[in-house]
Parts: sequence; structure tokens; C-alpha cells
Amino acid sequence: MHICFFNRSYWPDQASTGQLLTELAEDLVAQHGCQVTVVAGPALNPSDAVSAGSASNPRETRHGVEIRRATGTRVSPRRFAGRALNYMSYFASSHFTSRRLERPDVVVSLTDPPIIGLTAARAARRVGAPFVFVCEDIFPEVATLLQDFQNGAVNRMLDRINRHLIGTADAIVALGDRMRARLVDEKGADPARVRIIHNWADCEAIVPGQKDNSFARAHGLAGRFVVMHSGNVGMSQNLEALLGAAERLRADERIVILIVGDGTRRGALERDAAVRGLRNVRFLPYQPKELLHESFAAADLFIVSLKEGIEGYIVPSKVYGILAAGRPYVAATDPACEVAAIARDHGCGVLAAPGDPAALAGQIAVLAGDPEAVRSMGVNARRAAWQFDRRVAVQAYFDLFMHVVRLDRAA
Repeated sequence: MHICFFNRSYWPDQASTGQLLTELAEDLVAQHGCQVTVVAGPALNPSDAVSAGSASNPRETRHGVEIRRATGTRVSPRRFAGRALNYMSYFASSHFTSRRLERPDVVVSLTDPPIIGLTAARAARRVGAPFVFVCEDIFPEVATLLQDFQNGAVNRMLDRINRHLIGTADAIVALGDRMRARLVDEKGADPARVRIIHNWADCEAIVPGQKDNSFARAHGLAGRFVVMHSGNVGMSQNLEALLGAAERLRADERIVILIVGDGTRRGALERDAAVRGLRNVRFLPYQPKELLHESFAAADLFIVSLKEGIEGYIVPSKVYGILAAGRPYVAATDPACEVAAIARDHGCGVLAAPGDPAALAGQIAVLAGDPEAVRSMGVNARRAAWQFDRRVAVQAYFDLFMHVVRLDRAA
């Protein structure tokens, strides 16, 4: 089975969708014997200097996956103009790249950028292959998070495109129950075509570790109660509430708030923390993938936050790595959010109202004073993680692709 993916972000990018797609593509080759092609764009934030050299190689093979780099700009994505230019240049180039592909058995689109599904669907129709639409995000609702650009005409266009792709796809992947409900109830998706496949973590690569490790010692975290946000520092995470919580906790010298990662909001958050004099808040860059187990182990508690009303349009994938690391978390989200449901169902976290610094500070303070509850929830987290393991998700995708190919050949 030859599978062709379309998504701007792919190895060596550190964006979560790119990392997840890289794992999926490579495992489909290694574990299931598939032929896999990825039509990607140039990497915007490669993880190291060595891999950065491959970011613009137009055609290469890595771990059995053929990577076709559609040409595109590499402007900083911190402002809307840069993001839009990167999106449109990749979108335009991917159309021409798709015409030079060996015929795939199934064509798959993710949502980076949200219009790339048009190219993928067109390529699928041209070669007579089924089209699978993986909804990492739902648009235009996610676009409302943009603080530097709002345009009603653009959002209406994105809505039409999204509904068109949902209506024409042979199968649609939702990342959780709430997203599936959004797609069916609000976007008119055919329930029979929607398959829930959660994002994942590699439970063999990320394991519970000792808090006293080289990462913790290097950053002076020994003996502190470490509350960590790890991953994208963007507009959907509502991390302003975390700074508000830090301000309320500043007198408790046990607690340190650690924001690890990068994104469009990091600079503003750093400036805000400095203005407030929040010495209990620290910022660190993305950590190399091979060191994630140590950085995760250094945390006592994680924060998974999301702006109110956006649940189901986005599913924070960072929660699965937290589970694998055997650490509890505060779900500062709407109660209907997938991460809140996991916390409730598996006893591996607690909830706080989204955007409420006082509620978030209260939950952090309670857990900082209850090490037994933290330990117990961590055990529960690791137990729950196996339901969202990398191998489980890859098998689910393989089964789905086989299903749509069989249906197509039987038609």
C-alpha cells in the first residue's frame, strides 16, 4: 500500500504535528511494510544544525520514507504575514509537486496549512485514490485565536473549504470524542465516515524517571515543586492565566513555574513576567527529543491549558507525553475537553476553570502540599498512557487506510 501525506510540517520540524506525522510515516514503513511519501515544506524550526541542512532538500529518503519538499518561504511565523506567506507558498508549490508523484493507493491530508486538503483531494481525484482528511485542527474556529489578524471574509472562506473537505473525504479522522461531535453536529460530517484516532506518545521512549536528574540539576530545580508547561507557547494555550497563578504563588518558595518551548506568545509572556517581577517563572527552549524523558521527569506537575470555548476544535497533544512520563496535570480547560475527560476518567489530574488564575493557583498549591496525591495520580497517568501509545495509534491508522483502499477497490 502506497500512502501519500500532505502537510507542511515534517521532520526536522519540532512542531507537534510534524513530529507526530514523522513517527506515523516511519512506523507505517517499518512495522507495516507500506510505501510512504510525504509532500512537506521546508522546515521552519529544525531541531539541530545537522538536520537543518535537510530542511530544503527537494527530494530525499529518511528511514524508508520518501520526502518531497515543496518549495516555500521560511519567514518567521511569529506574525500573521509570515505565517500566511509560508502557508501560501507551500500550498502553491505542493500543487505542482503532487503532479510528479507515483500513483498512491490513498492520499492523506492534515491541516497545516488548513487549505492543503484542497491539493490532496485534487491529487486523489486525479489518480482515482481515496482521500482521508485528518483534522488536527478545525477551521475557521481555530483561526479566531489569531490576535494579529481577523478577517470575516477569510474565516468564511476557511469554513467553506473545511466543510467541502469534510463532505468529500472518504474518511475523516477526529482526535477525540469532543472533536467528533464538533465535526458531526456543527460541520455536517457523515458519522459513518468519522474515525476517532487519538494522538499519542511513545511509551517506550518516554518513561517515568527520577526527578533528580541532569536536567533538573543543570537548571537548579532540585528540591523545588516544579510546575511545567511543555510545548507550543502559542495563542490557544491561554498561558496568561499561568502567569496570573504564578503571581498568586510568588510567596511560596517551594514552587517554580517552568515554561519549556517556543511559539508566537513566548516573547510577550517573558516581557510580562519580567514586568511583574515573577522570579518564580522560568523560560527554556524546546528540549531535544532524546532528552524529553529527563525534562519531563524533572516536573512534579504539568499544566495543560486551553482557551475557553475552543475545546474540540483543538486537542492538546502534549497530554499524551505527560501520561507516558507518569506525571499528573491540571487541566485548565473546559470540562468537555478531551484532556479534562482523561483526567476524570483515569484519576490522573485535576481540573481548573479555563482562564482563571485563582483557580489554577489553588489547584497547584493543594497538590504542592500533597505528595501522596501527586504520586498516586502519576501512577494512574502511566497506566492510562498505554491506551494512547504510539503503536496503538499507528495500527489504527494502518487499519483505516486498508479499510478505505478495500472499499475503493470493491467499488
